[in-house]
Amino acid sequence: MTTLKHFLHFWYDFIIGDDWMIAAGVVLALALSAGLARRDLHAWWVLPVGVVVLLTASLWRETRRSDSRHSPTRGTSGTDAGSMPTTGMLMD
Repeated sequence: MTTLKHFLHFWYDFIIGDDWMIAAGVVLALALSAGLARRDLHAWWVLPVGVVVLLTASLWRETRRSDSRHSPTRGTSGTDAGSMPTTGMLMD
C-alpha cells in the first residue's frame, strides 16, 4: 500500500505542483482544444494562448503576493524602510 501511496503522491505533485490553478487552466485549454477539433475547427491556437494567459496570471498573482509581503513598514527612526538615509550633508 505504501508503494501505491508514494506513486499517487508523485503524480499529484507532478501534475498539480505548486499551483493548482495552472493545472486546472491546462486541463481547460486541452478540453477546449479537443472540443474545437471535434467540430473540425482550428484548435492550434488554444494552447499557445492558454500558456500566455496562464503564465501572465500566475506571475501577476505571485508579484502581488510578494509585494504585500515586502511592503514598507515604519522603522524605529520614523522614516520609511525604503527611503534613503540622510547623512547631514547638503549637496549643491
